[in-house]
Amino acid sequence: MERLKLVLQYFQSNSESISNGICIILALVSVKLYTSFDFNCPCLPQYNKLYSLGIMIVPPIILFFLGVLVNRHTGVMMDEWMRPIGNRSKNPAVVKYLFSAMLQRALLAPMVWLLVTLLDGKIFICAFSVSVDPTLFSGFPNSTDLDVIKIMAKVPCKEDVIFNNTSFHKAVSRYIRCYSQAVGWSILFFLIVLGAMARLIKPCFDDHATFLQTRYWSNYLDLEQKLFDETCILHARDFARKCVVQFFEDMREDTILCLPHPPFITNFGEEWEDEEEERLHGITKQEQMDQLLNKWYYSKPELNVTRIAHRPRMCVTWKDCKGKTLYSDV
Repeated sequence: MERLKLVLQYFQSNSESISNGICIILALVSVKLYTSFDFNCPCLPQYNKLYSLGIMIVPPIILFFLGVLVNRHTGVMMDEWMRPIGNRSKNPAVVKYLFSAMLQRALLAPMVWLLVTLLDGKIFICAFSVSVDPTLFSGFPNSTDLDVIKIMAKVPCKEDVIFNNTSFHKAVSRYIRCYSQAVGWSILFFLIVLGAMARLIKPCFDDHATFLQTRYWSNYLDLEQKLFDETCILHARDFARKCVVQFFEDMREDTILCLPHPPFITNFGEEWEDEEEERLHGITKQEQMDQLLNKWYYSKPELNVTRIAHRPRMCVTWKDCKGKTLYSDV
């Protein structure tokens, strides 16, 4: 149970891990969709290939755009690419890194769908049954009035009456399924070899220090936007609370009930108000907030925190009644 909590905390704190998890879920969903999908071939020469290729191509396109949509790198990349330069220059290497990460994750679910369809072979049989030479197999049902193309188009429909008492359609299906699985395993082998070669060869040609810098600043952009959104949410909550309290105080009647108020409660209320004022950062009007958001978009702050990192800190010293220093705290 503790390990599960640690895994969940890791995924919640790391947006890249969240993107990986979402893409893996999409891949599993694609497998589940295919296994629950009841594929029925039309068994007509003019529609078999069109319908089968549509099933092989259209769902991967949908899954690809869905992967692009749910990937957090997409928003970060577009924000960095489209933003005005302002006080911060753009780094094309960071945009390229984010695009590569987004593309790799978005392609996972479509490739899983394509590989599952090829390894299963039903769609491949429906698409290319009319392209097989029937003379290669025995038991061709030539007792019907149908031409060869129409008979071959009915091979995926094994329940058709023309294939009664013959194993012709089984032989053709096995033949096409072998080609389909060969193509599927070849694509999978190629992708694995390509990934392994890329992992082994890339360090030989790329500057690792440059790669570390690119990855650092791509993570920085993601975290910066997340922290800005969280700060805006906190500010909006405190701003809304102030507006509501101010509204009720404006509507309050002139009669005020005076009661003795303990000093510690007064001090607590003052500390709470000071804390709220600090979280408002001096932004108390709509025009100020609009100006701040406009400045954040058009003029991002430069990447230099020297001023706030080295600002002087307040030192508090505790002394006894004789003036002797007991201890100090920053």
